[in-house]
Amino acid sequence: MRITLAQLDSGTDVGRNLDLIADYCARAAYEGSDLIVFPEYSTYEKSRVDRSFVDMAEPLDGPVASTLCATAARYGIAVVAGLLEAPGDGDGTKEPDRAFNTLVAIGPDGSLLASYRKIHLFDCQGFRESEYIRPAPEPLPVTFSCGGMTFGLMTCYDLRFPELARILADAGAEALLVCSSWVPGTAKTEQWATLAKARAIENGVYVAAVSQTPPVSIGYSMLVDPLGTVLHSLDTEPATATLDLSPDAVLAARDQFPTWRHHRLP
Repeated sequence: MRITLAQLDSGTDVGRNLDLIADYCARAAYEGSDLIVFPEYSTYEKSRVDRSFVDMAEPLDGPVASTLCATAARYGIAVVAGLLEAPGDGDGTKEPDRAFNTLVAIGPDGSLLASYRKIHLFDCQGFRESEYIRPAPEPLPVTFSCGGMTFGLMTCYDLRFPELARILADAGAEALLVCSSWVPGTAKTEQWATLAKARAIENGVYVAAVSQTPPVSIGYSMLVDPLGTVLHSLDTEPATATLDLSPDAVLAARDQFPTWRHHRLP
C-alpha cells in the first residue's frame, strides 16, 4: 500500500489549515496514495497550549471533522489528522475547561474509521499540556485497517512509552502512525529519530513519524522500516513524501527477530 507523510506548518487559522490539508490530499491522491498522515494539532496549533485550544474544540461530528471527512471523500484517500475534540456527555466527568487531543482516521469514502484520544500528555520542558488537554479516560490501543494493512495510532509524547507500541503491535498493527508536534530543545531531534527507530525495531513494524514544522516543532518527519532503517526523512519545511509499505517486509522482519514469541514478561 502507498502512504504519504504530510509535514504541515499549522497555525491558528483553522480555515487555512483545512485548505492546506485539502491541497496535500489532492497531491497525495494524484501520486496514487492510499493514506495520508498529518501531524498532531493539524487543524489548530500554536507554540503553547492555552485556553484557546479548549475554545476551538468541537465534537467529532462538528464542522472541522466534517470538513476532513468531505476532503477524504472528495479525493478518495484515507486521512489521519489531529484535531481538538470537545468532551461529550458520555465521557464520564464532563470537563468544559479541557479538550481532548484527538487523532481521527477517515476512510476514502469519508467515513470515520477510528479516533484516538492522546493517552500521555506532555508535561515536560516547562509545558503543561494537561492544564488544557484531558487524557483519554480509558487508555486503550486504537487500530484501523487501510490498503490491506493494519495501523496503530500514537500521538507525539506517546512515542516515549514503548509499552503502547507493543500493545498496538500485539493488537495487529503492522505500522505505527506517530502524529506529532515534537517540541524543540536540546537533543530533541536526535531523540525523535532514535525513538522512532527503536519502536520499529522492537516490534517489527513500520513507523511513520509525522511532525509539525519549526518554529513550533522540529519537522524531520520520517518513515522507518521494520528493521529500523530510515527509508525517507523530510527536512524542516512544509512538504510531503509518498512511499510504499509492504506487509511482506513486516513478516520478514518478524521472522528474523521473533521477539513477540520470545517475550516472557507480563
